Amino acid sequence: MRKAAAKNRTNQTFKNGDRVTWNSEAGWVTGVIQKKITAPTVFKGYTRHASKDEPQYFIKSEKTDHVAVHKGSALRKLPGKPARRKSKA
Repeated sequence: MRKAAAKNRTNQTFKNGDRVTWNSEAGWVTGVIQKKITAPTVFKGYTRHASKDEPQYFIKSEKTDHVAVHKGSALRKLPGKPARRKSKA
């Protein structure tokens, strides 16, 4: 059953501003889609092999502001709007 659920997520597309979560080495992370990538792109020294058929996404962590790139199949959409961060003023 898990394989079927994972297969369904591969076709899921996201848009800028969508809240998503993904599993990282440090545990589950929540972030916001910043940009959809549909062509090969170099990010942090690695080529991300994105295409129109298999897009990848720039995602900004809500907690750390760290930016990552992931395939849509690694992401799960969350309901609601991104949390607002307090300014450091």
